[in-house]
Amino acid sequence: MDVEAVSFEDFRACLQDLSRVNTLTLGRRPVLAFLDRALRDVPLDTRVTILDVAFGYGDTLRAIRRWGERRGRKLNLLGVDLSPQAVQAAREATTAREDIVYHCADVFAFEPSVPVDLVVSSLFTHHLNGDAIVRFLRWMETRARLGWYVNDLHRHPVSFHGFRLLARALRLHRFVRHDGPVSIARGFRPHEWGDLIAMAGLPQGETEIVRRMPFRLCVERLKAIS
Repeated sequence: MDVEAVSFEDFRACLQDLSRVNTLTLGRRPVLAFLDRALRDVPLDTRVTILDVAFGYGDTLRAIRRWGERRGRKLNLLGVDLSPQAVQAAREATTAREDIVYHCADVFAFEPSVPVDLVVSSLFTHHLNGDAIVRFLRWMETRARLGWYVNDLHRHPVSFHGFRLLARALRLHRFVRHDGPVSIARGFRPHEWGDLIAMAGLPQGETEIVRRMPFRLCVERLKAIS
């Protein structure tokens, strides 16, 4: 799906299947747990702006909206994605009541109209080369007032072969069946994230690399509230 031109219907079906996989594998849980930690000391009546980079189907942002409603949080939710098809699919899947604003843009050229408190991304960085990941880490560091979170794949043979079985059992779209193992093969090991963090020049000891089940490798940065 990264390289082959597809119709909007095929693209949307792929995003829907990826959303199903995220639900079954609890793939949004690391992001929501991060938000609990990041906003622990932020008063409930403070409006918080959260930006999701490469939002895909928008399912993480919709999950964040539900998370915020359960906690009585005031949230301003934004998403940016390079794909016009992703923007269209996410908008179609999102109700007006959920009040999420989706932007189509290159993240490095995107300038939000309001200050951003938290930046999150899921299953995005494995699509980038090393230089682009370093650039992205620096981009988040300069724009996120309270912190940022990368939720991506842990490269592991069990997840590689396990996904193939899951995809076959769920009868996922053929693009997802092909791209899933490719994405896992592009995933990360902890030492690789350590090297990228050092290359980005981020503050020593203030960025945490965390394994989350099943087979997620996440990078977390929390900043002191001024």
